[in-house]
Amino acid sequence: MTLEIDVTVRDIHAAFTVEDGSTTALLGPNGAGKSTILGAIAGTLAATGSVRLHRELIDVPPHRRRIGLLGQRALLFPHLSVLDNVAFGPRSHGVRRRAAHRSAQSWLERLDAAAWAERRPHQLSGGQQQRVALARALAAEPDLLLLDEPFSAIDAAAVDDLRELVRREVTTTCILVTHDLADALTLTENVVILEEGRIVEDGPTTDVLRRPRSRFAAQLAGVNLVPGTLDDARIIVGDASITGRPCEGAGQGVAVFAPRSVAVFPPEQLAGDGPLRARRGQWCAGDGTPRRARLDHCGSHARRRVGSGTRCGSAGLVHRQSPRGGPSSHVNVPHVNDSSPGINADVTWPP
Repeated sequence: MTLEIDVTVRDIHAAFTVEDGSTTALLGPNGAGKSTILGAIAGTLAATGSVRLHRELIDVPPHRRRIGLLGQRALLFPHLSVLDNVAFGPRSHGVRRRAAHRSAQSWLERLDAAAWAERRPHQLSGGQQQRVALARALAAEPDLLLLDEPFSAIDAAAVDDLRELVRREVTTTCILVTHDLADALTLTENVVILEEGRIVEDGPTTDVLRRPRSRFAAQLAGVNLVPGTLDDARIIVGDASITGRPCEGAGQGVAVFAPRSVAVFPPEQLAGDGPLRARRGQWCAGDGTPRRARLDHCGSHARRRVGSGTRCGSAGLVHRQSPRGGPSSHVNVPHVNDSSPGINADVTWPP
């Protein structure tokens, strides 16, 4: 059943829906009200409005909402073993001890944490504790799982493993608060952007990050996302192709690159066999002299600055606005990782 949220906490208001079994990212700058909204949904903060999942929950005590909440800190019980920590969820719902331990053991195995079953929390690293906390939340079989920046307090080496476990094992309806673009792209189907206590943008993750309409979404994206048809190491976009790292699979894909990695050349510089002398981040003038240019991200655009001039547009990989139609221009986009192949495409500037 769809989760329907329309809540107000002090001067913060949010109304959005989350489809059954899907994950929605709640994004926004610090102080925007993301954790406050989660608290209102979980029932740990007093709120007015409506939280509906199977039934109205706004007046239901937190422990009866069947909502799991995992924050930046694992908050494991220090006097209990890992197994007993995970079994606490089922036990709190009246499951007998033996059955609760079977369920806990199963979740520890699924999250590759069974080897720690008899340890106490102080014997685990931060990443291991967070993995156990996730097992505890899932063992309670919640109708809704709230993840409040669950990866922010653990070391980078553990983040990828924990992110993969969330992607693989979390099948219940979920809301994820994060500041990490990788979390949004790999774990969520939809995003909601919150700024100054109000929703300013929402929609499918790739659509919002590819064509952001809010300042925070544009800052978060910081990259160009070009969707197309995946063909081994290429993304086919209309009559053009973008070549990058080989990728398994077929169907729809997305080419990702940073605007700062773009070098732009006018058509005359592509004629003949002479070398292209512009480096990444430079513009080759008509006389072949490299001129320094800065390519900035602005929403779904790449902004090219040459001297005091600025041109900005929204089509193709890099675009300029012009009162007249222009010739086809070549865009060379080296991947952010310099060891990978470059990305090439021809783009026509429309009127």
